Amino acid sequence: MLKDIVGRHFPDSENGNDVEIVSPERYRILRRKIVALMAVVSILPLLALAAINYYEHQASLTSEIQNPLRVLVNKSRNSFEIFLAERTSTVSLIASAYPFEDLANEKVLNRIFQVMRREFVGFVDLALIDSKGDLKSYVGPYDLKGRNYAEQAWFHQVSIKGKYLSDVFMGFRKFPHVVIAVQHTAEDGRSWVLRATIDTSQFDRIIAAMSLEPGGDAFLVNRQGVLQTDSLLYGKVLDKLPFPMPAPSFETNVVSMVTPSGEEAFLSYTYFADADFALMAVKPRPSVLQTWYSVRIDLLVTFLAGVAAIFVAVYQITNVIIRRMRESDERRLSAIHQMEHTQKLSSIGRLAAGVAHEINNPLAIINEKAGLMRDLIGLRPDFPDKERFLAQVDAIIASVNRGRGITQRMLGFARRMDVKIEPLDINRVLTETMGFLEREAQYRNVSLERELAEGLPPIPSDQGQIQQVFLNVLNNALAAVPDGGLIKVITADLDERFVAVSIEDNGCGMCEETVKHMFEPFFTTKKDKGTGLGMSITYGIVKRLGGEIQVRSRQGEGTTITILLPKKQAEG
Repeated sequence: MLKDIVGRHFPDSENGNDVEIVSPERYRILRRKIVALMAVVSILPLLALAAINYYEHQASLTSEIQNPLRVLVNKSRNSFEIFLAERTSTVSLIASAYPFEDLANEKVLNRIFQVMRREFVGFVDLALIDSKGDLKSYVGPYDLKGRNYAEQAWFHQVSIKGKYLSDVFMGFRKFPHVVIAVQHTAEDGRSWVLRATIDTSQFDRIIAAMSLEPGGDAFLVNRQGVLQTDSLLYGKVLDKLPFPMPAPSFETNVVSMVTPSGEEAFLSYTYFADADFALMAVKPRPSVLQTWYSVRIDLLVTFLAGVAAIFVAVYQITNVIIRRMRESDERRLSAIHQMEHTQKLSSIGRLAAGVAHEINNPLAIINEKAGLMRDLIGLRPDFPDKERFLAQVDAIIASVNRGRGITQRMLGFARRMDVKIEPLDINRVLTETMGFLEREAQYRNVSLERELAEGLPPIPSDQGQIQQVFLNVLNNALAAVPDGGLIKVITADLDERFVAVSIEDNGCGMCEETVKHMFEPFFTTKKDKGTGLGMSITYGIVKRLGGEIQVRSRQGEGTTITILLPKKQAEG
């Protein structure tokens, strides 16, 4: 039981370790500020690095995604331009290589057309048209004899520009096709137009050769946004695109867009320089950024793990810093309190020395007069009531000696005189000291219980001072308990260093503030009845003997004071 009491943390105003001398709120606020500051200083660079890495990686990945799409569209445009340029050059060569009469001969024109189809795929028919727009000869699967194109827009354009490449249209043939028309003027000033039709299925083959991934789409449009080939997403040939055309550019560009269905996608496009066409390819963003999303998740997890590690490290480091700051503050305040306490004890010592000196003078006179009275009584054998008077004189001398002993202890406290160390039986000293209080305890019906451990080793100490310590503590306990209360004295062989004496009472107890100041000189809760020196002197004696004193008290429940006395004499 006693070991449990001693092992707990008791308030101790002398060393400052057991008393809450600094508000913990100050350290909590300081901890929060340090954690916040260190976290900001540590996390902001990491956050900036993560943001930069995020945007750089996104830009790099977007560029890596866009570049292949840009290159693919650019190559496909080159394929289209080469295809159209070859066909236009072929028609132009034939128009200039043969005279009008040969071209007007359908047999000759058919032979030329067969060579054209054998060397260049895609030609559907071939026709010769004079300067008035009349069809003079025709080779192909359709019956177009007697047609006149003088009112057709393409005829006027070829008459002005010399060459014409049409958009995809139906025309008389009722299937999508492209017309290439070339005007030739002979040396005699006679002119004619050689017109060839190209099957747009060759366009589909070029687009199919792009090998887009699933979900992607590529198509040819004119500058008015009309589809020149079928689109997987936006309609059939000659349908209008459901989104506006991008700004014309002969370079291959990639832009972000939102499809009519609400999905994000990349649009790569390029305009043809020699034709009224634009090639476009659409690639959905989710599929192309799937790798980026997984990388972004890894980056986020790494960032959060780094932040968590920083917070844990900052918190632990801050705890160590705050704990050391708090210990330093407590040591500093403890040193200040020790200095104040020492100064107060020094003042008390000087006061005690003066009081002892003043008391010793009348005590010496009383002792001298009492001795003289004894001598005078002894010289008269017939002195009446001789024995009674001698007993009274002895009582006076005993009281003088007691007073002299008290003043000597006061002087010893003041001058820090060397104590008289001798082996003491603590149980016996306690029993003798409690005997002084038994009469008052019986009068108030206070129970004095003892739990004295057997076989306690004798300890080197000063009996008078130890007795004064016990008497002071027992007097305080007796003053604290009500009539019919309980005071229990327990001794124990605590460990290899100390013998413990615990004095418990079930009195009024003390609040934390009282416990904090109870060992300070002149501090008292007894108002006009106390001087506030008893516990201060008690504390000084215990410390001077190399012991410790610990207090545990709760208001309304009682107080336990534990005195630890060393088994070996303190050095110095």
